[in-house]
Amino acid sequence: MALFKKRPKPISLESYQHLEELLDSGKPVLVDFFQHGCQPCQVMDGIVNELAEEFTDTAIVVKANVANVPDALETFKVRSTPTFVILTKKPEATKSTQRWRASGLVKKDVLSRSLISAGASPSQD
Repeated sequence: MALFKKRPKPISLESYQHLEELLDSGKPVLVDFFQHGCQPCQVMDGIVNELAEEFTDTAIVVKANVANVPDALETFKVRSTPTFVILTKKPEATKSTQRWRASGLVKKDVLSRSLISAGASPSQD
């Protein structure tokens, strides 16, 4: 018996194509665009980690380092960090839909409600 349960972590986004593959799951995807050295990004890091754990079954939480995904930055017109975007894609659709967006420090309950309104639900433990 393990003393500590392994907690789900946000997925590290590798490319815009990787994001498209995640959207094909049909689950809402929360993307956290961040950069190293950004104080507000560091503050939000713990909240994003908690959301990844709480919504592990019904949503995908992604962290996107802006230095690694310039194509996603251009697509979503990210001008500051942190920027949060919730995307959904219906299985039969060819394009994703941006359901919600915010920049800067965002309260956890606002992020949670936004995920729920996009179709996710907190995991029951």
